[in-house]
Amino acid sequence: MAAAAVRSAKQSLRAELKQRLRALSAEERRRQSRLLTEKVIAHSQYQKSKRISIFLSMPDEIDTEEIIKDMFQRGKTCFIPRYQFQSNHMDMVRLASPEEISSLPKTSWNIHQPGEDEVREEAFSTEGDQRYLFWRLGVNFDLIRNREDFYKSFLLRYNLHKLKFNYF
Repeated sequence: MAAAAVRSAKQSLRAELKQRLRALSAEERRRQSRLLTEKVIAHSQYQKSKRISIFLSMPDEIDTEEIIKDMFQRGKTCFIPRYQFQSNHMDMVRLASPEEISSLPKTSWNIHQPGEDEVREEAFSTEGDQRYLFWRLGVNFDLIRNREDFYKSFLLRYNLHKLKFNYF
């Protein structure tokens, strides 16, 4: 019975957080995106990393466009998620340029990503500079920083079978 109560509480919390996110004005979302971008770009782990995985923003999320542009300006290698349709499999695949994003096909979730049939470098498939950063989206966390949002299952499955990486 306790498990059902916890599950119900988590569902309620997720619904409330989604509602709060949708209620943010476009200006407030831009302000928060700008602040986060400044913090990420100034962070030592970001500056040291040569290969970075990052999500592509949906309209109700923090905008990652300026971070992605900065990565290319600094000569970093950028990887973005590619989810397999009707699966829980996700790879982080190389993005050629920030301009490429708008030409990528969209998923059923309206997210740009490379097509499943496209051959692309996968983040951990090649040797090279191991200064790698995996920047994860998080909407809500528990008191000890465990993710409690809807991206959790994809990222946990991805992280469990990959090499170690830096995070902040």
